[in-house]
Amino acid sequence: MPMIDRLLPIGLLLVSNLFMTFAWYGHLKYKSAPLLLVIVISWGIAFVEYCFAVPANRLGSAVYSAAQLKGMQEVITLTVFAGFSVLYLGQKITTNHLIGFALIAAGAFFLFRAPA
Repeated sequence: MPMIDRLLPIGLLLVSNLFMTFAWYGHLKYKSAPLLLVIVISWGIAFVEYCFAVPANRLGSAVYSAAQLKGMQEVITLTVFAGFSVLYLGQKITTNHLIGFALIAAGAFFLFRAPA
C-alpha cells in the first residue's frame, strides 16, 4: 500500500482539528461577542472542519480500523489543542495536562498494536 494512503488521512485529520479547535475554543478570546453570533460563526468553521474530517475517515478506513482512526484523531486533537492553548489563548500547559495527554496517547498506542 502506498505511503500516501497512510499519510493523507493523518494530514486531513490534522487540518480538520485546526478548524475544529478554532470553532470550539477560538471565541474564548472574544467573550464580549454575543453568544448567538459566536454559535453561528463556530458552526461555519465546523462545516469546513467536516469537509476535511469526513474524507479523512472515509479514505483512512481503507488503511486503519475505526478504533485506530478515533485514537489517532484524539492524539491529533490534543496536540493541536495544546499548541492552540499556548499560542492563541496564552495559557500554560501544566504537568497534570501533560500526564493526562500522555495517558490518552498511551491508549491510542494500544489501538495500533497487533492483537494479543
